[in-house]
Amino acid sequence: MGLLCIWALPVLLGASVSVCWLTEGRRSMDTANRPENPSQGPQTRKSGHVDGVADPYGGPCRRTYCGRGRQCVLLEVTGRAECVCQEKCRPTFVPVCGSDSRFYENHCEVYRTACLQKRRIYVVHSKDCFFKGDTCTMADYNKLKSMLLDMQPKGLNGGDKNTLRDMDQKRALVDTMFKYLDVDRDGRLGSDELAQISMKEHLEDSLLECTMQDLLRYDDYNNDGHLTLHEFYTAFQVVQLSLAEDQRMSISTVTVGLSTVLSCAIQGTLRPPIIWKRNGIILNFLDLEDINDFGDDGSLYITKVTTIHMGNYSCHAYGYEELCQTHVLQVNVPPVILVYPETQAQEPGVSASLHCHADGIPDPKILWLKNGMDLQPRPSKQLSLIANGSELHIGSVRYEDTGAYTCIAKNEVGVDEDISSLFVEDSARKTLANILWREEGLSVGNMFYVFSDEGVTVLQPSECEIRKHIERTERIVASYEEMCPKSEGVSPQHCSWSSAVSVRDKYIYVTQPLQKRLLVIDTQAQKVVQAVETDPFPVKLLYDKSHDQVWVLSWGSMEKSHPTLQVIPQASVGEMHHTIRTPFQRVDDFFIPPTNLIITHVRFGFVFLKSEPAVHKIDLETFHRVKTISLKTYSCVPVSMAYTHLSGFYFIQCQSQSKDPSSAQPQLLIDSVTDTVIGPNLNITGQPYVSPNGRYIVTPDQQRGKVRVQTVSFQGVLGLSRELDTSLLVSDLVFQPSFTESNQYTVVAASGSGMDLVFSDLASGHSEVLKSLKEPLSPHTWPWGGPNRVVVSSGLFGQYLVTPSAESLFVLNGKQKTPHCEVSDIKRGNTVVWVGEV
Repeated sequence: MGLLCIWALPVLLGASVSVCWLTEGRRSMDTANRPENPSQGPQTRKSGHVDGVADPYGGPCRRTYCGRGRQCVLLEVTGRAECVCQEKCRPTFVPVCGSDSRFYENHCEVYRTACLQKRRIYVVHSKDCFFKGDTCTMADYNKLKSMLLDMQPKGLNGGDKNTLRDMDQKRALVDTMFKYLDVDRDGRLGSDELAQISMKEHLEDSLLECTMQDLLRYDDYNNDGHLTLHEFYTAFQVVQLSLAEDQRMSISTVTVGLSTVLSCAIQGTLRPPIIWKRNGIILNFLDLEDINDFGDDGSLYITKVTTIHMGNYSCHAYGYEELCQTHVLQVNVPPVILVYPETQAQEPGVSASLHCHADGIPDPKILWLKNGMDLQPRPSKQLSLIANGSELHIGSVRYEDTGAYTCIAKNEVGVDEDISSLFVEDSARKTLANILWREEGLSVGNMFYVFSDEGVTVLQPSECEIRKHIERTERIVASYEEMCPKSEGVSPQHCSWSSAVSVRDKYIYVTQPLQKRLLVIDTQAQKVVQAVETDPFPVKLLYDKSHDQVWVLSWGSMEKSHPTLQVIPQASVGEMHHTIRTPFQRVDDFFIPPTNLIITHVRFGFVFLKSEPAVHKIDLETFHRVKTISLKTYSCVPVSMAYTHLSGFYFIQCQSQSKDPSSAQPQLLIDSVTDTVIGPNLNITGQPYVSPNGRYIVTPDQQRGKVRVQTVSFQGVLGLSRELDTSLLVSDLVFQPSFTESNQYTVVAASGSGMDLVFSDLASGHSEVLKSLKEPLSPHTWPWGGPNRVVVSSGLFGQYLVTPSAESLFVLNGKQKTPHCEVSDIKRGNTVVWVGEV
């Protein structure tokens, strides 16, 4: 027996004294029960071994066996041997459990106690008695571990309490603790080693309801009665994580409509659950339609991927956010194309153009076939490809140019094609193909409809030709009422309009706010065919192409006292139409995302209620509210919205809190995948506009006279691209496809206070200003909301635009960026709609 002192224990306990205890090493059960005095000689079972003090002279005790926990003594009176309970056991520490659920220092103590209590107590192979029943709760256990960690000396953490729980530092501390507790250096902590410190140093006095042995109770995961270093790491929440440097950023590509799996590359044997984020929003606990499964390995599953899913996804182990992997998801879309015209007829010697617009991700490459053969035009005046092949131009058509021209668009995930036919004949104007082309393409379609005080003007822009004027007194076919009946108190008789939409180029719906109705115009017959009654003061229309519905916002009065939202179903069907009132009251405005060649169906819209800091998501089919997205945290009352299907960002313009324009609130961003507010859109204020392909977000900065341009990459990253200097107060803004580059746009912005209009190329940032377009309507003479000077383009393939002044209309050539003509005697023509191919 010797004295073992462990000077390292203060490192564990934070004490200032050494710790010593008696030890003889590990002995056998029989050896532990030998007599204390070695002079008494060896005693064996065969020679009458006794568990206690033997007869020093041999005699009766040598031949008497008393059993465990008892010893033989000689009676002084009779000299006979008698078995009595053992007085004491050797102080060896080999902890065991008794069947009475008590903890004993060694086997001898078990049997000695059984003798004294005159009952059977035996050794059991269970550690339950090491613990204090149910008194050590998880909360107490966590306090125990925290206290053990806090006992470290200041030298280990450099005195910096802020980094106490740093993963690497905690690991070093726990390594040190394990090393000092592992007395026999076998890499495992047994109950004896844990109890040795707990009992000998009376730690239980300061460990509340728990003891060191509770480490086994809670964290011996394989129930083998020992703690390994990894189990010790788990007990003290030391997690070993790793992420290869070349895997910190991972780029994944998936085709729209398929499913994808994003796997987190963070490794570690004790890795906590994986947490996934998108735009800083945790995805794991959201009930999402397309992101609804997280694998056992922490992978993220996205089913039926769409373009809104593109963007950055990050993963980290729970509690260890500093070690993070970023997944960049690009969603590829096969090309979708549209050709114009489908058929045309020309006489020899004139020029002809065939157009092909292709959308897709990545940008498709366009090539042309003629009658099934590759068309490889050389640079010449006769045949040329413009705007990356999106326009095939023939300078002077000849008979041999007659044929079927196939446009083929390809990218790495698909191909699409369509045919544009060209007929070249001497008497081209008399051919059936030309008659169809002229009558359907020019006489009926491809027209601006301008609604003014005097009625409706149908304008063919290329020739600045008024094809028809529908007088204000013309009768409605269905009811035989006048188109613009005289309103009470209004003199002289004028037409009053506020909003118009084209419905699949078959009908135009236009509101008459003072008449409590809207009119339906048949574009083939160019007649007003029906008046549909609405709630008072209908001021805004929007056509939902996905469900063939026209949505109507009515104010109820000029003071907007009883605003309502109504819907006209089956708007393109030739029947008598009627409105359906939705359940929404106090409606201030509404928003429905637009469709394009790629996004052909929209499921949800949004409603703003008066003075409420929230947007309400609605199902466009059932008109029911799906959810409410609160903007209260940002004190934002929404004014307008815009949307890009690339990464699914919603942009919300907030109402100004004061009359000071400089105090305007920045736009808010909403993630359409999670319907969660991401936060402010930089410091950008004002009304957002999104290009038809979703790649550009343009916001006029009314205070600085600039236009802020943001882009969305094919990886879903939103970034600030440039500032365009317009130097005007923008009333309205429209996107016109570029005539020199495919998938690019020119922004055309009209002034609401002056006579200027600006063309700004989004790719180059170059701007040109048109001046002297006469004064627009004054804001007080246009009380229906929206811009007091609109600018309207002539569709995807058109080069003309129109913008009104107070008493005339200007036609602009967008290709040349010049005025084309002015049409006079069109007063208050601020409601304009294009009826064309797209």
